[in-house]
Amino acid sequence: MYVADSRGAPAAAADAARAGSGRRSAIAPTVFALGTVSLITDVSSEMVTAVLPLYLVTGLGLSPLGFGLLDGVYNGFSALVRLVGGHLADRGGRHKAVAVFGYGLSALCKPLLLVAGSLPLIGAVLAADRTGKGLRTAPRDALISLASAPETRGRAFGVHRAMDTAGAMLGPLTAFLILRQAADGYDAVFTVSFCVAALGVLVLLLFVPSRTPQSAVAGSAAGAPAPLSAQGAPRVSLKAALALLRVRPVRQLTLAALLLGLATVSDSFVYLLLQHRLGVPDRWFALLPLGTAAAFLLLAVPLGRLADKVGRWQVFLGGHAALLLAYVLLLTGWQSPALPFLTLALHGGFYAATDGVLMAAAAGSVPAELRSSGLALIQTGQALARFACSIAFGAAWTAWGDRTALGTAAAVLSTCAVGAYLLRPSNSPKEARL
Repeated sequence: MYVADSRGAPAAAADAARAGSGRRSAIAPTVFALGTVSLITDVSSEMVTAVLPLYLVTGLGLSPLGFGLLDGVYNGFSALVRLVGGHLADRGGRHKAVAVFGYGLSALCKPLLLVAGSLPLIGAVLAADRTGKGLRTAPRDALISLASAPETRGRAFGVHRAMDTAGAMLGPLTAFLILRQAADGYDAVFTVSFCVAALGVLVLLLFVPSRTPQSAVAGSAAGAPAPLSAQGAPRVSLKAALALLRVRPVRQLTLAALLLGLATVSDSFVYLLLQHRLGVPDRWFALLPLGTAAAFLLLAVPLGRLADKVGRWQVFLGGHAALLLAYVLLLTGWQSPALPFLTLALHGGFYAATDGVLMAAAAGSVPAELRSSGLALIQTGQALARFACSIAFGAAWTAWGDRTALGTAAAVLSTCAVGAYLLRPSNSPKEARL
């Protein structure tokens, strides 16, 4: 059962002290340390992501439907373990330990791609890799939110996502250079990816603190309900995490993320669509993610700050409007050298306005004791929806062609955006920053 927050004067004083500290130093060292880990890890993961569509479709001859199934596994399997990862992290405050395990598992999967030559084996490796991602994402985001003052969470997540995206830019570029120089290009990409991922795990072990400061733990969002046991101690359980859906802002954000995820075509399909439209040679394909990453890097911090000022919900919905415009550009018959730049800029702007902003909004409604579980709950709904979208889009492409499939996705996104707008929070004081 949820009761009103009654932490008393000491906790309130701790909140005030943390807020004052946040004004003096808006971005905590923990955020920069985790940003460095994400930067290094994204170099590794994006090296693989950049070449994987071409490797599977051209190298192994998979159909768009087969690729859609694997891409759905790659992007959606983590949904099955995010709640587990969030729950394990919240029990005893073991955010770092769970994150280390998740990063380590993903790193170990990279060399396994060297020996996986069939659809079932590749699917198993990608499922294990996404298990690692699912385990680590919510604890990492919880550490960021717990280390940051509530009024600067949008900026903190923006800084982290910008550092993360710097790695996303370096990853495809590294893969491109390796493919041009190495005789066995794909094998070399997977090997280097493993070495870089191992370095990221080492940085996490050495430079990210195991526990958040006590003042941060005490600083739950004002008015956020906290599940209490009969003795007054926080109850940390999967049941308590699911019960967060009774909190109106959490429920609204979860439903909105799920709705909009149903029409979010995966990055890989966007790049394949661009290649089909423009006739991009295979050797240049790995550079397409750089456009998305560059826009994300440039816009993450400004849009995070904007979300802190004008409202995170508005910026979140605006990001999906940018994605819809990118779909429209791909559907038009417009032939211009500016097409890929505009499309990828909108694609990157979509991520800058939604990824960290959604987590910053959610953190304001989830108590600190269940921060990792609460963030995982929202991420799970989004990941499951994107999993379904990848499979459906791959099937639609195979059956109807790419233009019809994308047109359907655009129509669904427009409909879901209207639904998400209707779910917007009210302008009560507790929800004003959402």
